[in-house]
Amino acid sequence: MAIRNILVKGDEMLTKKCRVVTKFDKRLHILLDDMRQTLAEAGGAGLAAPQVGVLRRVVVLMDINKDPEEVIELINPEVIDMNELVSTPEGCLSVPGEWGYVDRPTWAKVRAQDRNGEWFEREGEGVVAQCFCHETEHLDGHLFTEKVTEFFDPEELEQEK
Repeated sequence: MAIRNILVKGDEMLTKKCRVVTKFDKRLHILLDDMRQTLAEAGGAGLAAPQVGVLRRVVVLMDINKDPEEVIELINPEVIDMNELVSTPEGCLSVPGEWGYVDRPTWAKVRAQDRNGEWFEREGEGVVAQCFCHETEHLDGHLFTEKVTEFFDPEELEQEK
């Protein structure tokens, strides 16, 4: 396993649409393992393959609602259901230092494949639902900053608590 470099806003790779994964082989497994380690090292909630320079529909994210936390691997994911949208604070490993409010669901369901190509569905609430949406948008070449309704300074958020 290896920690990969996370691309940042301004890198053209982050604006490209990713290709569907069709080969579920050792190369994919290495990518998934590297992404897991990279996410853990960065301390983020989710990571999409284009953020590490790979234009494939691959995501890893943390299910913080599980005890202990669980890493979810999503290959070729699509959000298939969600509930009402609420304004939620959001950031991104590829957009360091920028934070904003984005309208996200409080619950969502994704359909995806696992590392062996088997299809499954997974539901998530709160941050997990938010990650399902945020990370799948990366796969289509979009950053959360495109959806921000208002940018804020994280210190302001802390003062409100």
